[in-house]
Amino acid sequence: MSAPTVTLPLEVSQSTPLLEVQGLRVAFGGKEVVHGIDFSVMPGETLALVGESGSGKTVSALSLLRLLQDAEVQGAAVLSGEGRAPARDLLRLSERELLAVRGREIAMIFQEPMTALNPLYPVGDQIAEVLQLKQGLDRRAAWQGAVEALRDTGIPDPEQRARSYPHQLSGGQRQRAMIAMALAGRPRLLLADEPTTALDVTLRGQILELLGEARKQHGMALLLITHDLNLVRRFADRVAVMENGVLVEHGTVADVFSAPQHPYTRKLIDSLPERDVVEEEAPAGEPVMQAKDMRVAYATRLPGFKGWFRRGEFVAVKNASFAIPPGRTLGVVGESGSGKSTLAFAALALHPHRGDLEVLGRRWSGKAATDNAIRRTVQVVFQDPFSSLSPRMTVEEIVGEGLAVHEPGLDVAARRERVVQALADVGLTEGQFHGLLSRYPHEFSGGQRQRLAVARALIVQPRLLVLDEPTSALDVTVQKQVLGLLQRLQRERGLSYLLITHDMSVIRAMAHEVLVMRAGEIVESGPVREVLDSPKHAYTRTLVEATT
Repeated sequence: MSAPTVTLPLEVSQSTPLLEVQGLRVAFGGKEVVHGIDFSVMPGETLALVGESGSGKTVSALSLLRLLQDAEVQGAAVLSGEGRAPARDLLRLSERELLAVRGREIAMIFQEPMTALNPLYPVGDQIAEVLQLKQGLDRRAAWQGAVEALRDTGIPDPEQRARSYPHQLSGGQRQRAMIAMALAGRPRLLLADEPTTALDVTLRGQILELLGEARKQHGMALLLITHDLNLVRRFADRVAVMENGVLVEHGTVADVFSAPQHPYTRKLIDSLPERDVVEEEAPAGEPVMQAKDMRVAYATRLPGFKGWFRRGEFVAVKNASFAIPPGRTLGVVGESGSGKSTLAFAALALHPHRGDLEVLGRRWSGKAATDNAIRRTVQVVFQDPFSSLSPRMTVEEIVGEGLAVHEPGLDVAARRERVVQALADVGLTEGQFHGLLSRYPHEFSGGQRQRLAVARALIVQPRLLVLDEPTSALDVTVQKQVLGLLQRLQRERGLSYLLITHDMSVIRAMAHEVLVMRAGEIVESGPVREVLDSPKHAYTRTLVEATT
């Protein structure tokens, strides 16, 4: 099937849209989820597409390259030609013609790099493959180009990281590898689906600077899909707001942010996290968790023949000391690789450690028979609820799983009653979702899945929740809802939280005390207002300034 030709001037001017989308409709099984939207992207500009989960923004972007399985797509998406080449409607190209467009003219950065990167190949080989296919480089030049692409994204030790597999990189490093791969083909248009979600605040600035430089050098345009309104305000030229598959407002960033016309746009702008926690002095008594001189190290392979006889060591957490009182939140912030997640996993006894670590006066023993009681006291909510919830288990099985371990004597009826109550505590009821208990995780939005994860943790009545980036993958309105839920649960139940996050606005809203980590060390700690309002360490000042 040949592509229809659209009549345009032979030389495409800067006033001609690079991409013009008209009447875009997307449906699955006859149910329409995107309802005839129109937008355009000019050469070299950034258009931000914002909206809550389920608004249709990602579906709209993926449909442009026909990356949606079993989708029914209608409308037009006209990509201007290069030089004297004619314009083409992407929605009417054959699959073979579209292959030439993907990666070379239009590239995509996906939201979750762990699922987008191939786990069987080092990231350098995956970037080199793009350079070989799209730029015709030989194998040696492609490898060097892959290393340089990683270096350009600010990834440390790019030669070594290029030889690493995706699971050996931190979340932020995987995202930078994905960005390097997308830019390797020097595309004219980059579709970026939450490109900085997994990055720390200082790294966000580096990536945005990198993308801005690519725009200048290559005239690349950017369609930015994000829930980060601060990023939109600082980086985008124009913004388009979507709600339930409809484009409800669009305009320049200055106009939309200063005078939003649609109620939904105003709701998004007003969705910054709010502090609603108990501010009184922490109650006297034994800390829920305390650590003294905790150290976490990994064995590494030494280069050369030395690696035949002995192993090296990488120290991820160095002499960390902290205490978490009942009903209080300890926030831990730092860049990717700073050791904050390792600290959390050590607190859960998921990593071996040295030093003193106590949970209500008891130590992890490494034996399931004695550690089960502690595990009931300390539960965890992970960053990505989609990967932390089994896709093969129903809601009832997922939420009730902890009861099978910690209260095996409960009968089926009593267990179901506890599951229903735990779901109601996080705002999920049968009235909202027919057949709630028999549903599967994929039938829920991101925010709803995170509520399921919280319910699973709460059902065994813990004293401490370890929250590993609990809202980083959520839209701003959903983030505010989840934070409000956690704040309410803390007030009502006296829960303590160990909160791992790179989002300073979340720390300001949730934390009572904060630890700032860099390269495995705690460089500053203290009450949250004291540390963030008057930081003493230069690194803390850098983190704070990157969010203002």
